[in-house]
Amino acid sequence: MEVILLERIERLGQMGDVVVVKDGFARNFLLPKNKALRANKINLEYFEKEKINLEAKNLKLKSEAESISEKITKDNYIIIRQASDTGQLYGSVNSGDIKIKLQEEGFSLEKNQVVLDKPIKEIGHHEIRLKLHPEVISTINIYISRSIDEAEALISGKNIESTKLKEDETIDLEEIFEEGALPNDSISNEVEDINHEDTQPNIANNPNEEEVLEEEAEQQESKETDS
Repeated sequence: MEVILLERIERLGQMGDVVVVKDGFARNFLLPKNKALRANKINLEYFEKEKINLEAKNLKLKSEAESISEKITKDNYIIIRQASDTGQLYGSVNSGDIKIKLQEEGFSLEKNQVVLDKPIKEIGHHEIRLKLHPEVISTINIYISRSIDEAEALISGKNIESTKLKEDETIDLEEIFEEGALPNDSISNEVEDINHEDTQPNIANNPNEEEVLEEEAEQQESKETDS
């Protein structure tokens, strides 16, 4: 089918170009989305008459897209997902997930504006293209991670393996020691017990006064008998 493009279409042409496309593509996308008109005499005359208005409208939309691009590319976007120790996601992140994330941040986009060749299946930093306008393509930074801490490590360029190791060590300590019974508390209690024992009198090694007097009396009696 021959159509007149009403805007720039990637790999097809510029506004006003007459191109041949598959019927299905024209009927299901170009025509219902007002991106093209059937190429016939009436529509060609209409386009020539409305060309100035169409170009003005396109410039306005392009300007709006550039404004959005400036805002949307300022931030990093974090998506939390479960993954194995090797970083493989349990599932995947697709263009719909990214669209939802951007909506949460206040940006309204269509799913087909997120350019993703294939679903993301591993944690890490991913550069994603956004088609904000036929002439405005932006790139945003998406960080897929298992936690906020891991995402921050990715953003700062740290080794996520060392970050995960620290998290695992913390978890192990929490599993070994119950709340209120951390290693330092145990050591402190043991030292206190030892010090307490050292300050107690040794009754077995210190005879009382009566025993001393009795022993002295026996020694005196023995001397008198000998003499």
